[in-house]
Amino acid sequence: MCLLLGASGVGKTLLLKRLQKLCQMGAQADLGEAPVTLSTVGTNLTDLILRKRKITVRELGGCMGPIWPKYYSDCRSVIFVVDCANIVQISSSCVQLLSVLSAEPLQSAAVLILFNKRDLPCTMSLVELKALFRMDDVIRSAPQSISTLEISARSGQGLQEVLSWLFSNRSHETG
Repeated sequence: MCLLLGASGVGKTLLLKRLQKLCQMGAQADLGEAPVTLSTVGTNLTDLILRKRKITVRELGGCMGPIWPKYYSDCRSVIFVVDCANIVQISSSCVQLLSVLSAEPLQSAAVLILFNKRDLPCTMSLVELKALFRMDDVIRSAPQSISTLEISARSGQGLQEVLSWLFSNRSHETG
């Protein structure tokens, strides 16, 4: 199982819908207009099936942050989403990320950090974001294998790379 985590409003639900559509329609799919989404309150289970392999992704609403640890035990991978356009939220996202990385049940989980909303004009550069998160230090000191990607769930930028990461990081359940 893969956990999809991040603060409220970072784009987790849209990301899942777009990944699901990519799986159904193939890599060259025209994603079309972004569907309307609402913030997830609770949990949302989604199966992504690609080339007869299935990954279950459990999205946990950002408002559920205090109880995220209850879902860590059966998790093999984590996708943590950061909203690049919300400067105010970046420091709290960093604290949440460090909490996730320090959780004992997730010590062997593969982690993908997504810097979402790259299509918006008011986002910070990847260099600035990585500096704020002290990403080099985090990657060096964390026991997990950590990858980072810049994406736009709305436009589809980087989503094929997210699927590739998901299906290459031991998180598949059937093969």
